[in-house]
Amino acid sequence: MKDIQNQEDHRRINIKKVGVKTISYPITVLDKAHSRQDTIASVNMYVNLPHHFKGTHMSRFVEILNRYHCAIDIGKFHNILEEMKGKLEAEAAHIEMSFAYFLSDSKGAGGLKSRRYECCMHGSLREMDDLEFRVDVPVSLPVAEQLSEGLPRSFGHWGRVVTVVRFRNFIWIEDLITLVEKAIEHAQAMASLPGENSMSVESLSQYVAESLEEEEAIQSFSLKVENLAEGYSTFAAIESLE
Repeated sequence: MKDIQNQEDHRRINIKKVGVKTISYPITVLDKAHSRQDTIASVNMYVNLPHHFKGTHMSRFVEILNRYHCAIDIGKFHNILEEMKGKLEAEAAHIEMSFAYFLSDSKGAGGLKSRRYECCMHGSLREMDDLEFRVDVPVSLPVAEQLSEGLPRSFGHWGRVVTVVRFRNFIWIEDLITLVEKAIEHAQAMASLPGENSMSVESLSQYVAESLEEEEAIQSFSLKVENLAEGYSTFAAIESLE
């Protein structure tokens, strides 16, 4: 049988991306309060191949991932990417891990209430590592507005803030979430002042951007604020300079 993968390709057309996606996989992420948190990620793994490769064996992606079984965290991203790039002889390697992250709030007289946040880590390796972290922070309607509207839209959800950051130094996921949530609280407080209009996507995006700019651990960021409405949604986006 001919070895199609290693045959010479005279067309000299690079394969942009080849890989596997939506692998359900157990991972461990750092947790400020409890050291580590176990969760399940949806994993995409892909590489850029040079023109002299027609493709690669897809099972190799899962084999590499399995070598880090139950021991995957941000610190392992470089090792996984380096192995993908080297063993698959690729020009660049990429991995995305989307997962739910949980924080617990003490509510007293009854225990804990968990808050869920959708997160994604995206790592790339060509000559240098490039790591992005995304977190979706839900925005609730102010309590007074929830009570006055009876049955609020989307069960009390005003919308969400989607933040994508590149790090200069280490920062806990909890601290990044708290930073965004404090900006949301400030925007809601300002909007409730006499003579002010209700909170807008423009004002909220500006408050969040100001908070991100003041955080020394963040090298750069992009964010999008979305507001849910009846039959449509509004949004505002801001991107920082590198």
